[in-house]
Amino acid sequence: MNRALVSSLIAGLAVALPLQAEQRPAYGPQLEGFEYPFPIQRFEFSSQQQALSMGYLDVQPEGEANGRTLVLLHGKNFCAATWEQSIRVLSEAGYRVIAPDQVGFCSSVKPRGYQFSFAQLAHNTRALLQSLDLERVTVIGHSMGGMLASRLALNYPQLVEQLVLVNPIGLEDWQAEGVPYADIDQLYEGELKTDFEKIKGYQRKFYYNGDWKPEYDRWVTMLAGMYAGEGKEIVAWNQAQTSEMVFTQPVVHEFERLSMPTLLLIGGKDRTAPGANRAPEAVAERLGDYPALGRQAAARIPQATLVPFPELGHSPQVEAPPVFHKALLKGLADLR
Repeated sequence: MNRALVSSLIAGLAVALPLQAEQRPAYGPQLEGFEYPFPIQRFEFSSQQQALSMGYLDVQPEGEANGRTLVLLHGKNFCAATWEQSIRVLSEAGYRVIAPDQVGFCSSVKPRGYQFSFAQLAHNTRALLQSLDLERVTVIGHSMGGMLASRLALNYPQLVEQLVLVNPIGLEDWQAEGVPYADIDQLYEGELKTDFEKIKGYQRKFYYNGDWKPEYDRWVTMLAGMYAGEGKEIVAWNQAQTSEMVFTQPVVHEFERLSMPTLLLIGGKDRTAPGANRAPEAVAERLGDYPALGRQAAARIPQATLVPFPELGHSPQVEAPPVFHKALLKGLADLR
């Protein structure tokens, strides 16, 4: 049998047959051992009296350069690597693409004592862009990255020429809606119990409306590998800290101050609502209504364009890349 055909069949079996628990990889606290789709670069800087390091991807245009730079901000349960297909499409369309891993996440350093805030992460992101001599960019934020992108645009409007929010969390204020507060110690105990099956179960339920495709396993393995590795305690600690950040630092109340054109790409099957698991049933049932939340956000943001994907969930760029990227490229082009 042809060797290339054999290799293809083996690869197909690897996708079709999920790894058993004992076969799943364990990664280091900075995702050591996980293969990123593009070379990781490092941004070394000082913050809160600490020497820190952010991993980031910097992918130059493959097609004819159009002179624009896009900054892709990952969600809490995602990494820069999750943007793989989007980076390839956008690079081929002539864009330079920067995709950082925020401090406390993925390939970046995991500091023990760090005051996490969206303002601080936005400040760090601006510092990275300044180190690359970038003065004007389009920012695309997904999930938690949408909250961060909004804060970046609010704090540094001169930097952000266009804002794109992809199923951002934080379109509602969960605390104001009646979700009880959980302190960092409580969140940490929950994070220590995180594993592949828990991550997959959560994403299947809230992100993909109960549906699952084998290719999603790669992104679950990416996250679960850090919880299975030698740095699992610091990974869990930073995740607890940032969960508290997400819950206590809403940006939705400031949407009226967003001054740049904003594109909302919203999968209607999404039901993500951090903290809903500890809320009273009546409260939990009304949270995460993304069709309604998307319309409300579009009404509050002065220059908003809403593009709904009624049949897609929390990660339309992963679930239906052709549909998502067609809408994204059109929205980016409309800025010109």
